[in-house]
Amino acid sequence: MAVNMKGKDIISIHELSREEIDQVLDTAMILKMKNKLGEIYHPLKGKTLGMIFQKSSTRTRVSFEVGIWQLGGYGLFLSASDLQLKRGETVADTARNLSRYLDGIMIRTYAHQDVVDFAEYSSIPVINGLTDLLHPCQVLSDLFTIQEKKQTLKNLKLAYIGDGNNMAHSLLFGAAKVGMDIFICSPSGFEPDSEITRLARLDASKTGAKIIINNDPAQAAQSADIIYTDVWTSMGMEGEEEKRLQSFSKYQVNSSLLEKAKEDVLVMHCLPAHRGEEITGEVIDGPHSIVFDQAENRLHVQKAIMALIM
Repeated sequence: MAVNMKGKDIISIHELSREEIDQVLDTAMILKMKNKLGEIYHPLKGKTLGMIFQKSSTRTRVSFEVGIWQLGGYGLFLSASDLQLKRGETVADTARNLSRYLDGIMIRTYAHQDVVDFAEYSSIPVINGLTDLLHPCQVLSDLFTIQEKKQTLKNLKLAYIGDGNNMAHSLLFGAAKVGMDIFICSPSGFEPDSEITRLARLDASKTGAKIIINNDPAQAAQSADIIYTDVWTSMGMEGEEEKRLQSFSKYQVNSSLLEKAKEDVLVMHCLPAHRGEEITGEVIDGPHSIVFDQAENRLHVQKAIMALIM
């Protein structure tokens, strides 16, 4: 390995070096190749990943559970009702206890501070499977998918059209780290967090990546190599759905918007998709879409993360 990542927490892409990102992507490529060839590879034989879910999931649960099994280990699913957290045990005490039983912890939850606290009090590596602030595993998988399709990451233009949410935040960090230009296009009042943007600009200053935040979908999509979107109403925001449908009505990724991008534009979505809202069925099922390649690559990239840090 070019970089030793054993024991490292994966909380935010901002905290990863470019060398560590490359290590994850290179390892994912090797593991994907082994998987396609049917080669058995068990570097985590006898190890157990605890998977804590306070938010429901399709791709995160299945990809981590299948991934740890393919690496020779065991995935232990822990819902909120399975743990004493629901009955008032502190995150610190839970982390200390689980560290005595497990070799790694993956957490998918609401409050980002919970993952930070788990990492602080745990003596085993902690993986952020999603919080309301960040979604690093998804974006590392996205970078892997883009590199797979475009053979490069640097100097591409990614246009993210939609809510300035955890996906927008991690895409800002990911693009900035690898030298990719990123345009975040959100309605007024729904832009990314200002501190996240500030930190991403610091990363971008070292790689030459361009970061632009605006409210004009047509301008963002102009000559884009990648157009990316996400749901307008994230989990836990259901009470805002009607307001959000109105605010985002002009931010749909459709065939008209694609015409402004490059001819070989890639369309990405982290899923689940609300077809007919943030993206049309015609686009998500169309020739530019690599949405399900993204979904598959969650498995390979998360296997790489587990193999490197556990």
